Amino acid sequence: MSQLAPLTVAVPLLGAALLSVAHVLLGRAVADALAIAAAVATMVMTLLLLVHVGDGLTVYWFGGWHPRAGVAIGIDFAVGPIGAGLATFVSLLMVLALIYGSRHVSVEHPYYQVLMLTFLAGMIGFCLSGDLFNMFVMFEVMSVSAVALVGYKVHERAALEGGLNFAVINTIGAFLFLLGIGVLYGHTGALNLAQIGRALHHSGNSRVVVVAFVLIASALLIKAAIVPFHFWLADAYAVALSPVCILLAGAMSEMGIYGLARIWFTAFSPALGGHAATLRVIFVGAGIITALWGAAMALSEDHLKRMLAFTTIALVGVYLIGVGLLSEDGIAAVAVFVVGDGFVKALLFACVGILQQRTGWVSQRRLHGRGRHLRVTGLLFAAGGLLMASLPPFGSFLGKSMLDDAAIKAGYSFLPPLVMLVSAMCGAAVLRAGARIFLGWGPAPAAQDETDDDTEPEADAVLDRTPALMLIPVLGLLVGAIGTGAWPGFAGLAASAAHRFVDVSGYATIVYGGSASLHSVGSSAPEWFDYLYGGGASVLALAIVALDLWGERPTQLWGAIQGAATQLVRPLRSVHSGKIGDYTAALTLGVGVLGALIALTLG
Repeated sequence: MSQLAPLTVAVPLLGAALLSVAHVLLGRAVADALAIAAAVATMVMTLLLLVHVGDGLTVYWFGGWHPRAGVAIGIDFAVGPIGAGLATFVSLLMVLALIYGSRHVSVEHPYYQVLMLTFLAGMIGFCLSGDLFNMFVMFEVMSVSAVALVGYKVHERAALEGGLNFAVINTIGAFLFLLGIGVLYGHTGALNLAQIGRALHHSGNSRVVVVAFVLIASALLIKAAIVPFHFWLADAYAVALSPVCILLAGAMSEMGIYGLARIWFTAFSPALGGHAATLRVIFVGAGIITALWGAAMALSEDHLKRMLAFTTIALVGVYLIGVGLLSEDGIAAVAVFVVGDGFVKALLFACVGILQQRTGWVSQRRLHGRGRHLRVTGLLFAAGGLLMASLPPFGSFLGKSMLDDAAIKAGYSFLPPLVMLVSAMCGAAVLRAGARIFLGWGPAPAAQDETDDDTEPEADAVLDRTPALMLIPVLGLLVGAIGTGAWPGFAGLAASAAHRFVDVSGYATIVYGGSASLHSVGSSAPEWFDYLYGGGASVLALAIVALDLWGERPTQLWGAIQGAATQLVRPLRSVHSGKIGDYTAALTLGVGVLGALIALTLG
C-alpha cells in the first residue's frame, strides 16, 4: 500500500503532462473530464493511504535508497495520519473545485486544468514529504502554480497586481526557506527530517540552529499569511477565479501552518524543546494579533472576496494559536479546525462565485438587495456564516472546543473568550453581507474602493440560472462542514493522529526501519462551557449584525463602540496599500522582529 504514496503526486503530474501534449485534440469538456478523473484518482489513493496508515506511520523510499549506518541518503515520503488526512482533504477540495469550475467558468483549456493539477501535486507532495529539501521543491511547485492561477485573468489590472504581489512575497519566502535549509545542511549534513532531528539532538542548541529555525519559520509564516506577512493574501484572493479561491481558502495557507508544525516536531524540537515555553508565547502572540487583525478587517470590507480573505487570515491566526501551544492537544484541535473551517471557507467562496456569475458583481454596495431571487445560494451563505461563528455542534465548533480545552490545559485560560470573539466577528461579517445582499436589509454600505466595481464575471456572460455543476459542489461542501462535527469518532481520530505526529523518537525509529507502537488515546466530548462559548459566538455574531443593520446608533454605547472600531480599523486599512514596496518592508520588519525575539530568548 505504501507504493501508492509516490503515485499521489505522479498521477496529477502525468495528467497535467497528458493535457499539455494532447491539448490540440481536446475540447473543453474533455479537458475538464480528464482533470477531474486525475483528481478523483488522486483522492482515492490518498484516502486508501489514510485508511492504511491508521494511527501509524508508513515510509516510502524512492528508488529503494534506504538509510545506511544511520545516514538517510535517499528521499522519503513519511506518510502519517495528519499528512495523509490533509492530502485527502486537499484532493477532495480539488475534485469539487474542478467540478464547480467546469464549463461555466471561462478559462483557456488546457492551461487552467494543467495548473490546477500541478497545484494539487505540489500540495500533496508537501504534505507527505519527509525530506526538507523535497518539501521546498513541493513548496515551489505549489507556489508557482498558485501564482499563475491567481493572475490567470492577466488582462485585468487587478489580477496582474494581485498575482505580482503574491509572486514577489512568496518568492522572498522561498528564498528564506532555501537559505534556512542551506544553514541547517551545513550544520548537520542532513536533509531528512528524522536525521536532522537526531543530529540536532546530539549537537544541542546553538546560534546556527536558531538562525536556521528563524529563516524556515519565517518562510512558512509568510506562506500562512501571518501578520505582518499577510498583506499579499487579500490582494490575491480578491482577483482569483472562484474555483481557485476554494483551494486557496480551504488549503493553501494551512500548508504553512502544517509545515511549521511538521518541521518543529520532527527536526527542531530535540534541540529547542527546552525553550518551548518561550516559543509558545511568541507563536501564540503572533496568532492572537493575526486573528484579531483579520477579523477587524473582515468587518470593514465591502468587497466580498476580500472580506472572506480576511476571515481566512483571522482563522489562520487561530490555527497558529493551536500549533503554537506546541502540544498534542493543540495539534489535534487544529487538525479538526482546519477541516471543518476549510469546508466553510470554501463553501462561502463558492457562493460568492455564484453571485459573481449571476450578477457580475462582488461588492456588497452594488449587490444590496439584488440576491433576493437566489434563495438557495442565500441559505447556503447564511449557513456558512453561522458555521464560521462556531455554531454547535458542527465542525468549526468541534475544532474550537478542542482548542479551548488545549489552551486551558496549557495555562492559557484567556484564549477561549478571545477565540469566541474572533469567531463572532468573522461570522458577523459574513451574516451581515448575506442580510444585505439576499434580503436587502439595512442601508447600503458606502463605497470604499472603486476598484471593487471593476471585477468582471467569470463566465463569458452573466448567467440567468445557477448551473447544477456549480450548485452540487457547494452542497457537498456544506455536508462536509456539518459532517466533521456530526461524526462521533472524528475528534478521537484527530487525537490519535496528533499523538503520532508529536512522537519525535517514534518518527525517527520508523524512518530508520524500526517499529514504534503508541498507546491509544481518546478525546473527551465538549464540556458545557464549550457549548457556552460556541453558542455565545453565534449569538454575538447575530447581535453585531442586528445592531449594525438596524437603527441609527440605537444606544450611546453602541455609537461609542462603532466610533472606536472605525478609529481602530482606519490605520489597519491604510497599511493595506497594494504597493509591493510597502509589503516587502513589512515582511523585512516581521522577519527582523521574529528573529530578534527568538534569538534573545533562545540564544
